[in-house]
Amino acid sequence: MIDLYFWTTPNGYKPLIFLEEAKMEYNAFPVNIGKGEQFAADFLEISPNNKIPALVDGKHRIFESGAILMYLAEKSGLYMPKSKIQYYQVLQWLMWQIGGLGPMMGQAGHFRNAASEEVPYAKSRYMNETHRLLGVLDKQLEKDDFIAGEYSIADIACYPWIFAASQDYLGIDMSQYPNINTWSQRIGNRPAVIKAYEIGQTIRDKT
Repeated sequence: MIDLYFWTTPNGYKPLIFLEEAKMEYNAFPVNIGKGEQFAADFLEISPNNKIPALVDGKHRIFESGAILMYLAEKSGLYMPKSKIQYYQVLQWLMWQIGGLGPMMGQAGHFRNAASEEVPYAKSRYMNETHRLLGVLDKQLEKDDFIAGEYSIADIACYPWIFAASQDYLGIDMSQYPNINTWSQRIGNRPAVIKAYEIGQTIRDKT
């Protein structure tokens, strides 16, 4: 049985969506980062970087959301192409999200919502880079319904960040990115995605 250590952040939702899409059996254990539970000694044994999500599957202990998605894709045989060419198409967009979209949106959200002092330069820098990256993704989505041709872990990785950015976190009007907007609605209407967010909200409400 897979144990997922989770909180309701964009990175936290990535493996939860995958597990629901793949209909894999799992237990979800909340790690309330608002209460500092990610710094507990037992969680450090699973996630040395004190970050969620983390996953335990038998002898395998995996942290970092991208590594978890790749592990689950290999284990299930789903949402990662077998063709080498297509495999690397998905992989490059997964790396793009991990190295660019997520960190830039995360910094934009921090300086917008949580910084202890107003730092206009930082807010401008990270929001401008966020919009640049959204332009890159919007152009990519002109080509296909999904980021790398077929529904894959690239879509699963990007969607929670796009969803968060359109909410209070960044308050971005996605209608200015019509291809992302259509794609986001397509992903958000998938039953597994709806269920993942319902599960996440239930976990948050009980914690």
